[in-house]
Amino acid sequence: MASHRVLPGQPISVPPNAPAPQLGGGIYVRDSQLRASLVGEVQQEGPTLSISRVRPRPPAINSVVLGSVTRLSPLQATISISVVDGVPLPAGEEFTGVIRSQDVRATEKDRVKIADSFRGGDVVRGVVISLGDARSYFLTTALNNLGVIFAMSEAGKVMVPVSWKEMRCPETGRLEKRKCAKPE
Repeated sequence: MASHRVLPGQPISVPPNAPAPQLGGGIYVRDSQLRASLVGEVQQEGPTLSISRVRPRPPAINSVVLGSVTRLSPLQATISISVVDGVPLPAGEEFTGVIRSQDVRATEKDRVKIADSFRGGDVVRGVVISLGDARSYFLTTALNNLGVIFAMSEAGKVMVPVSWKEMRCPETGRLEKRKCAKPE
């Protein structure tokens, strides 16, 4: 069985016709389905299936981070980082990231307007490009798969990306500008 990362409550598949594994740490059974009880990597050693805990770590250069927009200015967006390289940070532990206007996209950097790229509360996927100063990390969303991955419309509905620079409210049909991440 190949090792893969799981989240609490996520089902763990066992190949069909395989003998029932012995359960190690981090796994429980609910409705005859094996499930993860913690964030970690599924491991199989002999007949025992377990989950080894993945420890969160601070962002480093090239770390992929998820966070929400907490503050906007004409020159930058401030992000509260809550996930680093796919591992959620413990409650109460968070890092701050900054996306400068020149780091929003790869082309026409001088024409970027932060207000047309992000709004408060948006969830953003970015990559750490520099450790910045003592208070924050510098992030970029210049690649296609980086940018806003979740946003709420003014009507309170989850918005749907329609292009790399617009999202639509499913209720009102209204378009709002964002620097959208290409869906994975």
